[in-house]
Amino acid sequence: HHWRHTKETELSKFNQTEIEAMLGSYTKVLFVRDPFHRLIATFLQGMGSSPSFSSFVQDVLSSGTHNASVAWKPLVSLCLPCLIQYDYVVMFGFHGQELGHLLRRAGLSVGSLLPEFTDTQVLWTYRWLSEQMFSELSAQQKKKLSRFYRWDLSAFPFSSSFLSD
Repeated sequence: HHWRHTKETELSKFNQTEIEAMLGSYTKVLFVRDPFHRLIATFLQGMGSSPSFSSFVQDVLSSGTHNASVAWKPLVSLCLPCLIQYDYVVMFGFHGQELGHLLRRAGLSVGSLLPEFTDTQVLWTYRWLSEQMFSELSAQQKKKLSRFYRWDLSAFPFSSSFLSD
């Protein structure tokens, strides 16, 4: 197939037959992260020009889902989990155990390929950051964010997300 030798990486650049052939021949792994954690990370990396987290969230909400940056766009619109049957879904915060399982399934040596993950520390840090950042938001912003990410919250098990309430 010529698609094996092309530089294109977006599925939308291929026709339906090529897409089905590719998706049928690969092990599909989806990495997902709590949408509120994605917002925090984007804000802390300075990807928004807002001076406060609250004003950054307002900018995100004002952008709408169609004009949203890939950094905060809802995952269901980026990875199409309803159309693509992923073989594995790896949750951020559980990389250590889940990646080890994936590598073993692929017949690879886990010890030599995996860096040391500190999932517990990552989860604790994001829990603390979430509490701090969430407290900066108005009740209206919290409600709008939950609505903005409603499909992500329905599609993936983000039960401890601050946006799930």
